[in-house]
Amino acid sequence: MALLFVLILLSFFISLNMGYIRMAPMEVLKTLIGLGTEKDQLVLFQFRLPRMVIALLIGAGLAISGAILQGVSQNGLAEPGILGINAGAGLAVVLFIFFFQGSTSSLGTWSMFALPFAALVGGGFAAFLIYILAWKKGVTPVRLILVGIGVNAAFAAALIIFQLKMNPRDFMQATIWLSGSIWNSNWKFVLTILPWIMILLPYTMYKARYLNILHLGDYVATGLGAAVEKERRILLMLAVALAGACVAVGGGISFLGLVAPHLARRIVGPKHQVMLPTAALMGALLLLVADTIGRNILSPSEIPVGLVVSALGAPYFIYLLIKTN
Repeated sequence: MALLFVLILLSFFISLNMGYIRMAPMEVLKTLIGLGTEKDQLVLFQFRLPRMVIALLIGAGLAISGAILQGVSQNGLAEPGILGINAGAGLAVVLFIFFFQGSTSSLGTWSMFALPFAALVGGGFAAFLIYILAWKKGVTPVRLILVGIGVNAAFAAALIIFQLKMNPRDFMQATIWLSGSIWNSNWKFVLTILPWIMILLPYTMYKARYLNILHLGDYVATGLGAAVEKERRILLMLAVALAGACVAVGGGISFLGLVAPHLARRIVGPKHQVMLPTAALMGALLLLVADTIGRNILSPSEIPVGLVVSALGAPYFIYLLIKTN
């Protein structure tokens, strides 16, 4: 975890230097201590820093959400993007913007803080639908994944149908955002997601022991005195809330919640008290690096960070799918 933290600091500093407007390391240091030019202060404090902080928060939130879903379902392939939770949250956000704002470019302050709640409703409905459709004398991991993929496709189709009713500008913005884009990166959006991450992450760490117990199976967990269904519902809502808050700000970023917990589990083992914070650091590092690549590889044009993560995560998902019995 210490090594991951050092890598995050190193990637953070490198990302500060890179962009359409390049800044030398000494210029970055001078600007951070208040000795930079007005141009450097504008670039650093109004454009790059909020975007990078959002990337760290979203990376940590999606990684923890994926780790919870994998623990609750006892399925290493579970992830909010694959299961359709991200799609449900994204549909709710697009509907909220369209009906209450009329345009993606007219978000007010109250609307920005309401976006995570709208995403929570959409993601919660998707999770409820998946759980109901997958239930057949219990929920098996394979059925959960298959139903999740089907629900994900259904929500994606609904999104496309609804986007066709938008004006061309909003259609393009919604398409880019839903592909996974840290859109409108400013300090207001940092404040939008920060309370959710700061409250839900510590509470998830508190619930880590229940993830360890659920990993033993329902019968053993019940024998140890755990209220299995109650704890499963609480943990599922935590995963949905984290994913919804991240989708509200960063769009539909898939595969990060799959890859980060797996890498963390390989590094520190399956004990969730240690694996969860490691997964959060891993997710933050991966998304920060992916965002840096997306901003610079085709500069001045940008690649949505969700596409970069998918390009890196999809091969790993196929690898896991081949290995899974």
